[in-house]
Amino acid sequence: MITHRPYGIEHPYASSPDQRVPVLPLVGEPVRLGVVASPDVTSVVCEWGTTTLELTPAQATAADAAALAGGEGHLSEAQAKALGSDDSWSVVTPPITEPVRYRFRAGTETSGWFEVAPAEWTAAGGEVLGGGDRVSAVEWLVSAAGVHRARFRLPLRPTDHLVGFGERYDHLDQRGRDLDAVVFEQYKAQGAHGRTYLPMPFAHVVNGGWGFHVRTSRRTWFSSDDTGLTVEVALGHEPVVDLGIYEGPPTEVLSAFLDEVGRAEELPDWVFRLWASGNEWNTQDLVTARMDKHRELGIPVGTVVIEAWSDEEGITIWRDAQYEVTPDGSAHKASDFGYPPDGAWPDPRAMIDDLHRRDIKVILWQIPLQKSEFGTGQVAADAAAMVREGHAVLEADGTAYHNRGWWFPKALMPDLSVQRTRDWWTEKRRYLVEDLDVDGFKTDGGEHAWGHDLRYADGRRGDDGNNLFPVHYARAFGDLLRSAGKAPVTFSRAGFTGSQAHGIFWAGDEDSTWEAFRSSITAGLTAASCGIVYWGWDLAGFSGPVPDAELYLRATAASTFLPIMQYHSEFNHHQRPLRDRTPWHVAETTGDDRVVPVFRAYAVLREKLVPYLAAQAGRAVTTDRPLLRPLFFDHADDPEIWHHPYQYQLGDDLLVNPVLEPGVTTWTTYLPEGTWYDVWTNEPVKSGMVTRDVPIDIIPVYSRRPGVLA
Repeated sequence: MITHRPYGIEHPYASSPDQRVPVLPLVGEPVRLGVVASPDVTSVVCEWGTTTLELTPAQATAADAAALAGGEGHLSEAQAKALGSDDSWSVVTPPITEPVRYRFRAGTETSGWFEVAPAEWTAAGGEVLGGGDRVSAVEWLVSAAGVHRARFRLPLRPTDHLVGFGERYDHLDQRGRDLDAVVFEQYKAQGAHGRTYLPMPFAHVVNGGWGFHVRTSRRTWFSSDDTGLTVEVALGHEPVVDLGIYEGPPTEVLSAFLDEVGRAEELPDWVFRLWASGNEWNTQDLVTARMDKHRELGIPVGTVVIEAWSDEEGITIWRDAQYEVTPDGSAHKASDFGYPPDGAWPDPRAMIDDLHRRDIKVILWQIPLQKSEFGTGQVAADAAAMVREGHAVLEADGTAYHNRGWWFPKALMPDLSVQRTRDWWTEKRRYLVEDLDVDGFKTDGGEHAWGHDLRYADGRRGDDGNNLFPVHYARAFGDLLRSAGKAPVTFSRAGFTGSQAHGIFWAGDEDSTWEAFRSSITAGLTAASCGIVYWGWDLAGFSGPVPDAELYLRATAASTFLPIMQYHSEFNHHQRPLRDRTPWHVAETTGDDRVVPVFRAYAVLREKLVPYLAAQAGRAVTTDRPLLRPLFFDHADDPEIWHHPYQYQLGDDLLVNPVLEPGVTTWTTYLPEGTWYDVWTNEPVKSGMVTRDVPIDIIPVYSRRPGVLA
C-alpha cells in the first residue's frame, strides 16, 4: 500500500512523511515528494512527468515532531509521535517549470495520479480593497490553477512600533519580526516558537497614528523591516484582499476595529476573585478537601475549576454515574442519572450547592471533540448520531473529519459553525447548568481543525473556516449559559478575530519558569491590545515540577494585578511528589514557610480589588481603553516606555511592574509624566526612573491617587 497526500496532515509548521514539500512550489523550485508504504515494500519509484525518480527510505519528520513537543509534560510524547513514520520514502525532484502529473509505484501497486502546477509572483491577478495610498508593491501568486495569495507593503517610519496580531508571547513590539496568523496548539514554549492559540490579522502602528485589519479568516503572514511591513494573504476563489485602515491614537484604532468584530460584555464581579484548580482534583472528596483547606487557612477563593469531572469520552456525564444509554444520542436530564455512594462523584448537586453556600462558583471543563473509537455505550451512540444527523465537520469527500492532532487523536469534531449543531452539542450539557447549577465552562482546546478543504455547514471550507472554530465554540457555551439565565462565563485559550465578544481567556499551557512568566505577561498585553478584556494565566505555570517559592510568590503578586487571578496544575498521573499548585503544597514542597502567609495576603488584597476591577472592566467595555493596558495607550508619545515592555496599567489608576527575575532585592520602574503614589506607602513619587525595595511580599505598583488599596 502506498499513501501520498500532497498536503499531508496539514500541520501548519511541520511536514508529514507522505507530503509534497512545498505544496505549492515556485517556478524553478525542486519539490520533495514523500510517501508512506507498507513495511514489506523494498522499493518505490515516482513517474514524474516523463522522468522516473527512485525514492529512498526517509526519516523525514520525526525530529521535527520531537522539536514541537515543548519539553516534559503529559502531552509531549504524544505530540512528538504525531508526525513520525518508520515506513516513509522520499525523493527530491528536478526544478519544476511547468505543470506536472506524477504517481508512485511499489512492486505491482500503483497510486493514483497527482498534479502540481508551479506558481510565480506577478503584478496582476486581483484587487486590494482599502488601504489607499498606504498600499504598495502589490503582487499575486499565480499558477495554472488560479491565484493563491496576495502580497503587499504597508509603510513604516523608523520610530513606528507594531503591536497586536492577537495574543503573542515573544515580544510586545513585533517590529522587525516574522509571524503569521493561524490558530495552533503549541504545547508550551509559545514564546520560543512564535506560535499562538489566539492570532488576529490586526495591529496598531504606534507613533504612526494608525492601525490595520486584514479582513479575512484565512492564514496571513507578516514581516517588517526598516521601511515597511510586508503582508501576505491566503486567498479563496475570489482574488480580493479586504484591508481596513483605522486612523488615530491606539484607543480610537481599537474602537474602530471592535466596531467591526465585536467587543466584550460585562461579566459579573465574581470572575475577579481567585480561581483555583488542579487537573488531578478528580473526585468530589478531593475538590471538597481543597476548598476546605482554603477555608482553614483563611485564603479566600471565588471559583473552582473542575477539570477531571467527566469520563473524558463525551465530556457530558460525571464519571461513575449510572444511567441508561440513549441509543439515538439524545440529551439526558439530571433525573436520568444516579451516583453510587462509593463513586468518584457521589452527589454532584450537593457538592455544587455546598460550594455555592461558601460563595464559590463552579466551572466545568470541556473540549470540542467527540471520541469515536468506542463500539458501545453513550459515547458510541453520540458519535453515531453526530455523523448520522450531520453534526460533524466533514472531509472534502463528505466523510466525517477525525482530529489529526495529538490530543484526542481521531476524535470527531462538531460543526459549530451553524446554530443547529451548537444547540445539539450544548443541549447535552444543559442539565449541568439548569439542574446542577454550574456557573460556567472552561472551553479548552479549539485548535483541532487541520485541513484546507474541510467542509463546514455554513458553506466555508477549512482554509477560511478553521480559524473561526474556537470563536463558534466559546459562543456556543456562552449562549447555553445565557439561555439558562446565567452570565456567559467561558474560559478559553484558543480564539481568533471575533473572540473579543466571548468570555474569558487564559494564556494556555506553560512550564513553571521565569521565562514562561515573562512570556505570559507579554501574551496578556498583546491580547489586550486587540480587545480581549478578561484575561489571565496559570500563575507560575501549570506544568513540570512545583515552582520554587520565589517564582510562585512573584507570580502570585503579578496575578493579583491582572484581570483574572488563577492557579492550575497539569495532570501527572497522581505520581508522587504531587504537582498541585495550591499554596500549602508549594510551601510543603519547597520548605518555605513564607508561601502561605504571603499568598493569603495577596488573595485577601484581591478581594479588596474586586470593586475596582469590576468598575474598570465596565469602563473598558464602554470606552475600549483596555483593562490590562500596555503603556502606549496612554503614553504613545513617550519613547522611554518601549524600554519597559512588561510594565502595564491595570485600569485608569494603577501602574504595575512585575518582578520577573530571581534573586533581586530592588526593582526599577519607569513612571511616565504625571503624579504617582506608591500604593504600599501612599507616598508621592516623582515621574521617571524609580527604584524601590522588593521583598518577597511586594510588587511595585503605583497609583494616580492615594489610597487605592485602602
